[in-house]
Amino acid sequence: MSGILRLATANSSRAVFKPTHGLVRTAGLHRHAIQHPSAIKPTSSRIASSASSRILTNQVPKAIFPSVNAIQRRAYHDDGAYGYRVPKVYSMPDYTPDELANRVENANLLRLVTGYRTHGHLAADLDPLGITKHQPVLALQPDRYSLTDRSKVYNLSGILHVNKSKSSTDAKEEGSLETILTHLEKSYCGKIAYEYQHIPNASERRWFAHEVESYQKPPITPDEKKRIFELLSKSEVFDHFMGKKFAQVKRYGLEGAESMMVALDALFQTASKAGVTEAVLGMPHRGRLNLLTDLMQYNPTALFSKVKGNPEFPPNLPATGDVLSHIANSPKLDYGEAEPIHVSMLHNPSHLEAVNPVAMGKARAKQMDLIANSAPDCQLGDKVMCVQLHGDAAFTGQGVVMESLGLSNLPHFTSGGSIHIVVNNQIGYTTPAQNARSSVYSSDIGKMINAPVIHVNGDHPEEVVHAMRIAFDYRNKFRKDVILDLIAYRRWGHNELDEPGFTQPLMYDNIRSRKSVPKLYEEKLLAENILTQATIDEFRQDYFEKLDDDFSEIEGFKPEADHLEGKWKDMILPTETVSKIDTGINKDTMRKIGAASVATPSDFIIHPRLEKFHVQSRLNKLKDGQKIDWATAEAIAFGSLLEEGFDVRICGQDVGRGTFSQRHAMLVDQKTERVHIPLNTMSESQGHLEVANSSLSELAVLAFETGMSYETPRMLNIWEAQFGDFFNSAQVTIDTYVASAETKWLRQSGLVMLLPHGYDGAGPEHSSCRIERWLQLTNDSFNVMDPSSKVNTNMHVVNPTTPAQYFHLLRRQMKRNFRKPLIVIGPKTLLRLPTATSVLEDMAPGTTFEPVLGDSKTEQDAGAVEKVLFVSGKLYYDLVKEREAKGADAKVAIVRVEELSPFPKEGLLEQIMTYSGANEFTWIQEEPQNGGAYSFMEPRIRQLLPADKSLGYIGRDPSAAPATGIALVHRKESADILAKAFQ
Repeated sequence: MSGILRLATANSSRAVFKPTHGLVRTAGLHRHAIQHPSAIKPTSSRIASSASSRILTNQVPKAIFPSVNAIQRRAYHDDGAYGYRVPKVYSMPDYTPDELANRVENANLLRLVTGYRTHGHLAADLDPLGITKHQPVLALQPDRYSLTDRSKVYNLSGILHVNKSKSSTDAKEEGSLETILTHLEKSYCGKIAYEYQHIPNASERRWFAHEVESYQKPPITPDEKKRIFELLSKSEVFDHFMGKKFAQVKRYGLEGAESMMVALDALFQTASKAGVTEAVLGMPHRGRLNLLTDLMQYNPTALFSKVKGNPEFPPNLPATGDVLSHIANSPKLDYGEAEPIHVSMLHNPSHLEAVNPVAMGKARAKQMDLIANSAPDCQLGDKVMCVQLHGDAAFTGQGVVMESLGLSNLPHFTSGGSIHIVVNNQIGYTTPAQNARSSVYSSDIGKMINAPVIHVNGDHPEEVVHAMRIAFDYRNKFRKDVILDLIAYRRWGHNELDEPGFTQPLMYDNIRSRKSVPKLYEEKLLAENILTQATIDEFRQDYFEKLDDDFSEIEGFKPEADHLEGKWKDMILPTETVSKIDTGINKDTMRKIGAASVATPSDFIIHPRLEKFHVQSRLNKLKDGQKIDWATAEAIAFGSLLEEGFDVRICGQDVGRGTFSQRHAMLVDQKTERVHIPLNTMSESQGHLEVANSSLSELAVLAFETGMSYETPRMLNIWEAQFGDFFNSAQVTIDTYVASAETKWLRQSGLVMLLPHGYDGAGPEHSSCRIERWLQLTNDSFNVMDPSSKVNTNMHVVNPTTPAQYFHLLRRQMKRNFRKPLIVIGPKTLLRLPTATSVLEDMAPGTTFEPVLGDSKTEQDAGAVEKVLFVSGKLYYDLVKEREAKGADAKVAIVRVEELSPFPKEGLLEQIMTYSGANEFTWIQEEPQNGGAYSFMEPRIRQLLPADKSLGYIGRDPSAAPATGIALVHRKESADILAKAFQ
């Protein structure tokens, strides 16, 4: 057996941990009680959950993590928490003493072999255009290592695998230097090249070396070659057809990179054979239409109808649609296996790479669902695969790529490894590589997570198939990301109407003189007598005529919608917003859930301050039913939804504890650091709470949660910003997905965004969550008095001032039969403000979220009110305190607007009618006049006021910065606002 590949029999099995108390199946999930680390040798890991009777008594052994040789990393301490998932571990033994001795004896040969493994890609034939300038690679020169006698025979044990023959992958024991060099050149310097020596895991490096050096490329059968021919030719014929019928349309065709079709087909086929049943695909615009109309089975007539300017949805549906290059489809591809592979292609925005973390989130959600209802030996990545396509310039240029890669191996974000395919055009719009990146390859960004890279010449489709199979084999073995760098070119400019010769004349002289990839492959098959010219011509003509027939059916085409299928079949597409529904629950149930939210195992050592100020404080409040704080109300809302069978996932930076140390949804043992999530211990039939403390990322993490929300209508997905204004790092996701996905694509999302907000002297970047931006993103009607206009906003923007209001919002999010994003202008100082509390009665049956809260102090004698202040958020409590100090309780009414959008017309009208005798109506806010809700509320409230009344304004002056960073100025501004309120 080769010294490169010596597999341990035990590690090749699909063994799982042996539970000490048996395997308990709860709510579709397998829970493992882990033996003491010294008693077992782990090979894989599944979901862990902290149920009361099944608390993990020890951490999962460190050996469960991939070996990273000399690199040490502290063990993740929430490995007992629900949702913590790591891939199965595949390991190989070290070299034997004889192999180590040979490596020492033939050290110079080892250095040469290492040189090829590390630098062979620099001498590979990868560029189809031949414009890359190759420099001599000194590391590949044998005389550099004093290896000059090519006839000398060397012992290969532990150094290099050379197959005995073409029909055997058994290793030769010896080989001449000539044989060694020939083998190394063939393995590392051909049309496929590899980068894997940067991987810190020795098992992965050894596996890769063996895979490359022992790889006997399986022959591509005649039928497989015909399949490749058909994919390439269809792609080219499609582009030619589009060029003829729609000469002025930017289709972003695949010409020059047609091998992308071959790569994806090979990937889906290989994955299907390996048992993968779900693939989630995120890709940009380049080649999208080619892929859609062929491999992804999208109706060409539907596509042509869209090009003609027709909608892609039935006319009765309230969708604006999107441009041609953002269309998606989700077919089931049958490769002759027991189950077809379902490929979910996601809609993409024009913002490059923005779709990829969305795809990762959707894949993760599919994984969670499948693994929860599968056999005990089902592992992470067995059934679901995430596939991400990239352009070379975008992959290296867009920051979201780095953020997304950073999530790939995190236990609460991984889905078992993504396959990345870089469709490398060797140019970005008009920018050549030397101006587009600081690295050698666009794929170098993947080295931040130690992902291996396989480069392949796109002019050689069969080599693309081989490269793709190796990429999948790595992903399937180690369940980590892998990158296929498909080096190709772009026959036209950025689009078909662009002239690339303006900026790249030499490059495009080269391209225009070249035969296309399909034509080159056809010539190869002609030479091999696989096809005849007549067969080729007939196939191309038939496909062109088919497209022509599809084109002729445009007039009678009627689009269909697919937005409420599968998991969404019980949902509706709302035509009118529902803001008020009964979301109250029984008080005894509240007390039970509240107590469960702080319950810990008998052997669990909680921090003494938490025991006093969190646990005992919560229990006392529940007993009295008074002074219920925000964290308690949230825990009761979570727990009640879990008891009703919903799942909850809260994600963000430090969400387990909470930025303001208020939540403590996860508790950490002070001696062992094991994590306990109390709300997962209520009952055997409950849903599950996943507490996902995220990396320090907003854009990728929010996009990831958005992707999860598209897959999980029965999960309350929450993303919490550390501070409210940090959302702006994720603005692309917010604009293109959160705010507009339903409008563009009919894709609903129940994502909740918690954005801590409030002017408390924290400065420009920790005060405002930019309420004005959120309101600007809504499609709320300006003409609020139009009786024919139904209110159906794209999302809800709320600013609750009591824990009970927050409780009802969270429950409302799941109790309606449709989903809308919920933007919560969240509390900071209110979290511990004694007056900003609720009683259990406020959350009892018959209660609901109230979009507008009136003033109980003035309602009894409304006629005495001279001034009405409309306010939203924490300023309310300062106003109440100031009013009492000024003795103005009877003269000034304070009305809270809790839901800003949809505009609460009925609630505000009721308040205006109540105080119809008032002289002044004023909107008051702590934000600057060009921020906050004023510019949104003023034109709408004005329509509700009597004709002789106007809406005044009190607040900070317009400002370029959201808030001052000078404490004295902040205090003066705050005092001025309160003074003006009661003048």
